[in-house]
Amino acid sequence: MTPQTVLTLTQQAVWITALVSAPLLLTALVVGLLVSIFQAATQINEATLSFIPKLLAMFAALILAGPWMLAMLVDYVQRLFTSIPQMIG
Repeated sequence: MTPQTVLTLTQQAVWITALVSAPLLLTALVVGLLVSIFQAATQINEATLSFIPKLLAMFAALILAGPWMLAMLVDYVQRLFTSIPQMIG
């Protein structure tokens, strides 16, 4: 196994991690921003107010993007496992 192979595997792992986590992180970011704007407009300074909308939005995003996320992970792991013989020999 060459250093280039290790770097390629690491790069692919980081890229898959970023792709898989993006839907949930972006959902939390957008909902948090909207709740913050609402709190600023209404002057409601309750820290726990953003928790429930974020939780519900993350759950919805997980339901919508979950199959795609799982497919990405399964595809990566299958490619990784099928490339093991070439890495060893």
